[in-house]
Amino acid sequence: MLKNNVLAFCVCLFSFVAVAQSPSTKDALQQIEQNNATLKAFSSFLESRKLSQKASNNLPDPQAGAYYLPFGNHASGDYSEFQITQSFEFPTVYSSRGNLIEMQEAQSAMEYQLKRQEVLLPAVNLLNELIFLAKKEKVEQVRVLQSKKLFDQTNELFELEQAGILELNKAKIAWIQEQFKLDILDADRKKIMLQIQNLNGGNELQFAQNDYSSSLTIDDSESLWLEKMQVDPELKVLLEQEKVAQQRIKLSKSKSLPNLTAGYNYQGVSGSNYSGIYGGVSIPLWSSRNTVKAAEANYDYQKSFTQVQTDEMHTAFLGEYEVYQAMLNKYQEYQSTLQSLDSEALLLQAFELGELSYMQYYLELQFYQQAIDSMLEMEKQLNQTKAELLKHQL
Repeated sequence: MLKNNVLAFCVCLFSFVAVAQSPSTKDALQQIEQNNATLKAFSSFLESRKLSQKASNNLPDPQAGAYYLPFGNHASGDYSEFQITQSFEFPTVYSSRGNLIEMQEAQSAMEYQLKRQEVLLPAVNLLNELIFLAKKEKVEQVRVLQSKKLFDQTNELFELEQAGILELNKAKIAWIQEQFKLDILDADRKKIMLQIQNLNGGNELQFAQNDYSSSLTIDDSESLWLEKMQVDPELKVLLEQEKVAQQRIKLSKSKSLPNLTAGYNYQGVSGSNYSGIYGGVSIPLWSSRNTVKAAEANYDYQKSFTQVQTDEMHTAFLGEYEVYQAMLNKYQEYQSTLQSLDSEALLLQAFELGELSYMQYYLELQFYQQAIDSMLEMEKQLNQTKAELLKHQL
């Protein structure tokens, strides 16, 4: 019976197809995005910055002033004057600054997406860790039952004087060790759940998924890079910064035009009064010197910076992709080899037939169990690396 259980388990284990996200994972990520304190705080910060940027395009406040001059030596009546004025920059400045603000808002949207990515990628890794622990727990539960059965069999042999006390003690220790591994896995799961709860704004997250759900096979590197360039916020932030720098040139050129002032003026003396329109203009001889050149230099820098960063990211991406493909090939080879061996079932059969002592059986079993553990670890690593490669899809 035990042999059949082990064989069934091995078949199930090797049929697992590794993946990145399932609907359950996506639901969990949606909850984390809604509840995460970092994202909420960053959203508030961006809203504050957005309002400050809009405020920078407001007109200056109107100015009002009055004179009443009753003192001094004069034959005529007292002199009075009232004036109200509104100053403003040349109209094209406001349109240029308005376009700049729109671009800054687009940049802020990309910055939020980048911050979101920085929060959700660790969340994906933690969820993958939970899936890994669930799979390990499933393995260990079978091993606990297996070791208990072996201990009972060894105890029967000991009572029949066909096994010594040392073998009995080793069988009992092996059983205890497998139970202890289960306890450690449960402790690790609770620790990770606390980390996820922290990412979820302190709210407990129900996550019962116990297997990955999509293929480890991914598109070719060129297709993925083209997709990444179109949607990855890390790259799009650079492009938005470049657009902002270019718009600052236009704004600087617009600000080299004169500022204007318009208003109303009233003057009264000796029962007579005069009133009319007031107009003024500033001559920007000094205030705009070198501002356009500075904006152009900043734009040149931003273009170069974007290119350098993009090239570095492309190189890093290709490196990660090659590592991932090498890991995937090794994992598939490892998986195929273990599946074809069916070693645990054969070892158990040999032990039950008396062809192996308990110690021989145990040592051989450890070797193959470590191989299975390594395969599960490789599977988790592949999913973590895949999540990093495809983080632009979050």
